[in-house]
Amino acid sequence: MDASDHRVRETLRNGLDICIRPARPDDSDLLIEAFHKLDPESIYLRYFGSKKEISAAELKRFREADFNNRVILICTVQQEGREIAIASGTYARVGAAAAEVAFLVEEDYHRLGIARRLLTQLGKIATDAGIRTFLAEVLPHNTAMLGVFGRCGWPMTTHTADGTTHITLDLA
Repeated sequence: MDASDHRVRETLRNGLDICIRPARPDDSDLLIEAFHKLDPESIYLRYFGSKKEISAAELKRFREADFNNRVILICTVQQEGREIAIASGTYARVGAAAAEVAFLVEEDYHRLGIARRLLTQLGKIATDAGIRTFLAEVLPHNTAMLGVFGRCGWPMTTHTADGTTHITLDLA
């Protein structure tokens, strides 16, 4: 599978039509707009701290996703005739067969299964790229994300250290 062409359209249980697709370098404005819609708690749960803006380094990594070592998928909807980003899922290879994953979903779209769908699509791309393990760090009180990982269907191990739950998913 060519990850740069990966595209999935689905209808959520609330009737919302979504598109999950690879982020493109020209999506920077979509990413910035989506970030500014996030509430401080969502930012804290994703970045383990507060932040007001996406850094230049993050935008550079976003534009340089190579669809092998770094994959960024965005979930979009159509609103008033334009595409709006409502979520993202990323993986970054950290070894020959392992990658770190992370997700961010706008508050208005929580609990609709979007993070699970992003995880599933990232898993398909990753296994085609030879990745056998996903790693994630989640704050222990982020029960929604812990639930996504716990219900994903892949064998999971966890341990908590330094106030962070470390998750390992076996994709093989």
